[in-house]
Amino acid sequence: MSCHSRQTDIFMVSTMTKNETLTAIDGIRVGHYSDLTAATGCTVILCPEDTVGGVDQRGGAPGTRETDLLRPMHLVDHVNAILLTGGSAFGLDAASGVVRYLREEEIGFPTGSGVRVPIVPAAVLYDLEIGASDIYPSQQNGYTAAKSATDEPIATGNVGAGVGCTVGKLSGMGNATKGGLGSATVTLSGGLIVSALFAVNCVGDVVASDGKIIAGMRGAKGDGFVGTLKAMQSQLPSPSVVNNTVIGVVATNARLSKNETNKVAQMAHDGLARAVRPAHTMYDGDTIFALATGQVKGDVNTVGAFSAEVTAQAIRQAVLNASSLLDVKAAHLA
Repeated sequence: MSCHSRQTDIFMVSTMTKNETLTAIDGIRVGHYSDLTAATGCTVILCPEDTVGGVDQRGGAPGTRETDLLRPMHLVDHVNAILLTGGSAFGLDAASGVVRYLREEEIGFPTGSGVRVPIVPAAVLYDLEIGASDIYPSQQNGYTAAKSATDEPIATGNVGAGVGCTVGKLSGMGNATKGGLGSATVTLSGGLIVSALFAVNCVGDVVASDGKIIAGMRGAKGDGFVGTLKAMQSQLPSPSVVNNTVIGVVATNARLSKNETNKVAQMAHDGLARAVRPAHTMYDGDTIFALATGQVKGDVNTVGAFSAEVTAQAIRQAVLNASSLLDVKAAHLA
């Protein structure tokens, strides 16, 4: 890894007067580490005590850590943090920094010896073809992101795990559009809240609810979107297309079991498929974590249905709020 100094940035790309992001759920805090020069970063979601975790992984090229323990029939029900990070498999190292921070705070799974072991599942995306390929989130960067976590409205666009995100890469990076980080929230009756936070780095296009492409593969001249599905009819993927991924978190303040929380993660993938075309390819590692903080009564079917809604909204917001970076143009410059 290169050891020369570089400029990093923790900043607000867009803010909201009303919190309509993941931190609208009481007790959840989010922090970022962003390196705009290397075009990479990570995002840490810190969970309140006794938050139940689940996961559903559907892409063909995942990079994950501690996801098996979230599945049914495993001992641990609760998670302390989730890490979303760039840097491909190298970026998983940042999870150790989050663990270190939580250990200092004496947060973790209680063991018989009295030691608390922090539970920090993680997922990575591939952003090594933009910026510097030898620089990726480190243990210290994960620690920094965790320590900076707040309950303020979350920055979106080119921040955290969204810094190096790009979309629409069937023909390579030369025709890609800038991806990013997005978040959305819906508040239902009885104080029930369902939220999502996603880093969007898909091989396919991001589409609006009417199917119109809002970010994706560009034409030869770099203007307008040609449509990845249309291009796939006659074009083989570029060799550089194999590393992508949409990763994210859906969360609710509902009281749900571990089985139900995993079901919510599964249902949230419907939202990914509504907003990304094609989704869940062999070139994507699409992974969704689910969190249930247990503060209000909630039905798993309702939570799952709206988790799909906020997932689609967060994915679309991620590309609409992203800015051009290192010759990869933002969606609004189509």
